[in-house]
Amino acid sequence: MTGSNAWSFLRKVLVVDGVISGACGLTLVLGAGPLERWLGIPAALLRPVGLTLFPFTALLLSLARRAALSRATVGGVIAANGIWVAGSVLLLVSGWIDPTALGYAFVVGQAAVVAVFAEMEYVGLKKSGAVEA
Repeated sequence: MTGSNAWSFLRKVLVVDGVISGACGLTLVLGAGPLERWLGIPAALLRPVGLTLFPFTALLLSLARRAALSRATVGGVIAANGIWVAGSVLLLVSGWIDPTALGYAFVVGQAAVVAVFAEMEYVGLKKSGAVEA
């Protein structure tokens, strides 16, 4: 993957990450009540978590549109995704919530998707070669 193709790949990954993050945030905020019953995760946790995804979505979509990408900013996105994955694992092992089997699968599944995004963003950043401002 050449530097130019890597930046194009990275931009596409940022857009897809942003769209999925926004959709997940909207689902968590608007569907917190039913999700609480199905997942066993309190709506009082689902709503604020969903709300945190809106500025993250805006950041990702904004980054993907910029003429130049900052390696440090993309590195921050990768770190944020890593923190999300770690937080998801911590949520399950801490005993703070008592999820249903579906809730457990949901937390593990979304953490896995976020980990894949972090990895793809890392690969795109690493293969991009030259630093853009």
